[in-house]
Amino acid sequence: MGTTQTEIWPSELRDPSGRRSQANIWPAQRKTTNVRFAETGQTMIIDKGLGRSAFVDFLELAGPYVDIIKLGFGTSALYPDDLLTEKIALATARGIVVTPGGTLLEAAVNQGEVSEFFRAICRFGFNGVEVSDGTIEVSRSLRTDLIREGIANGLTVLTEYGKKTNGARIDPDGLAATADADWAAGAALITVEARESGIGVGLFDENGNCREELLDTIARTVSDTGRLMWEAPLKSQQALLLKRFGPAVHLGNIPPAEVLSVETMRRGLRSDTFEFGMRPEPIVYMI
Repeated sequence: MGTTQTEIWPSELRDPSGRRSQANIWPAQRKTTNVRFAETGQTMIIDKGLGRSAFVDFLELAGPYVDIIKLGFGTSALYPDDLLTEKIALATARGIVVTPGGTLLEAAVNQGEVSEFFRAICRFGFNGVEVSDGTIEVSRSLRTDLIREGIANGLTVLTEYGKKTNGARIDPDGLAATADADWAAGAALITVEARESGIGVGLFDENGNCREELLDTIARTVSDTGRLMWEAPLKSQQALLLKRFGPAVHLGNIPPAEVLSVETMRRGLRSDTFEFGMRPEPIVYMI
């Protein structure tokens, strides 16, 4: 049997910040209520098509640091049924929430196949669903109905705010109103749209830089920023949001290969956020 990291590395090196004590165990062992979302920064990855072997390898190494896996866009509908079922089972067995991309539900709305969509994702074993309107218009009443339908099917419901059109920006008042209504309907978190590129949409400009005045306005306007998940696929975006909100900020659309990198920043194990683990006074060793 291999030796686990906790038997060798001292806790001060595993987590200099001292704030990620539940992040080095499988999510299944963590709290399962919505309190967990407020207490522990969630990491959501976007899986755009990992095969079986790559997915198994990914879970073996990075699984303890992943809370949500989104099978991007409509890719779920293109998998062989057995492979999709297997991938979902591997992740949910570890307590990870697995959702199809919100665009697939939007397609179901557009095609008049909402009931069949929910029937299919439950049959495949998904334990989460994303409700969004990034591509089509979804009325407030329908959005609420979709959230409630997800909950009625035993799913963790995540919602998303923002359009996917290049140049689209986040409206702070619209986000605040939508978030309050989504939470009231039972959504666990609301994601702030930035697509998988993080460039020229939502919070970020055409160079991928954060519109910080917009971020400040959102922080003042939304009633509970601790229940926002920020799509932030680029390292500079992740570092900025971590510094702004702390290690417990929820980050989404993280590429699978970047999960450990994000976790090191949460813990102060990378120069970008090294201050998270700084001691008040340096320790002087006498040799």
